[in-house]
Amino acid sequence: MSDTDSPKTTFNRVMLKISGEALMGDQGYGLHPPTVERIAREVKSVHDMGVEICMVIGGGNVFRGLAGSAQGMERTTADYMGMLATVMNALAMQSALEKLGVFTRVISAIRMDEVAEPYIRRRAVRHLEKKRVCIFAAGTGNPYFTTDTAATLRANEMACEAIFKGTKVDGVYDKDPMKFDDARRFDSVTYDAVLAQHLNVMDASAIALARDNNLPIIVFSLDEPGGFKGILAGEGTYTKVHG
Repeated sequence: MSDTDSPKTTFNRVMLKISGEALMGDQGYGLHPPTVERIAREVKSVHDMGVEICMVIGGGNVFRGLAGSAQGMERTTADYMGMLATVMNALAMQSALEKLGVFTRVISAIRMDEVAEPYIRRRAVRHLEKKRVCIFAAGTGNPYFTTDTAATLRANEMACEAIFKGTKVDGVYDKDPMKFDDARRFDSVTYDAVLAQHLNVMDASAIALARDNNLPIIVFSLDEPGGFKGILAGEGTYTKVHG
C-alpha cells in the first residue's frame, strides 16, 4: 500500500497502553507468541500510517505486585518484581515488531544496560522522531505506581496527543459488560466522572495526571482486528475520556 492509499489520521504521536494479560491469549499465564505477533501487526499498521508510537505494557501475565503483596510479600519488593515482568513483555514485543521490520527500542526506568536503554527523555524523543517505536518498561521505576500511571507520565513527557488504552471491551461502561447485559457504554466521559463513578478505566492517579495535562484517553477493544488503526482513521467504536 502506498502512502497515498493509507488512511489519514490527525494524530502524529500516541501512547498505546496494554495490559500484560493482553499478551496471554487464551492461556492463564505468560506469553502467547501468536497473540504477541497479532498485536505487533496492529502496531505496525499504525506505524505505516506515519504515526509515532510509544508503548507501555503491564506485567500482570507474569507477576502483579499488588497480588504479591496481598499474599504477604513486602509491597516494595513485589512491585519491583512486577516492573521486571514488564521488561520481559517489552522485550517480547520488541522481538515481534522487529521481525516485522519495525525498528524498536526498549527503554527501562530501571537500569539494565545489557537488555534495554536507560530512560533519557531527549534520547527517547529522538528515537520517536526517527520513527522508532519506543516501549517504556519497568513502570516509573518506583514502587506504589502502576503501569497506567507510567503510561500517562511517559505520554506527557513525550508530548503524545492521546493515550490509546487497549482492553477486552470496546470502551468505558457504567458496569462490567461481561457480567451485566444492561451495561451502558459511554461515547465520551469526563475525567471527573471517571473518578467520581469509579469507572474502571485507569487508576485514579493516572486519570488525575491526564486531567491535569488535558491528555485525552481513548479506550477501545484490542481484540477487534484492525481496531487500533481504524480508530486512528476515525472509525470504530471507542470511548473518549476528556475534560
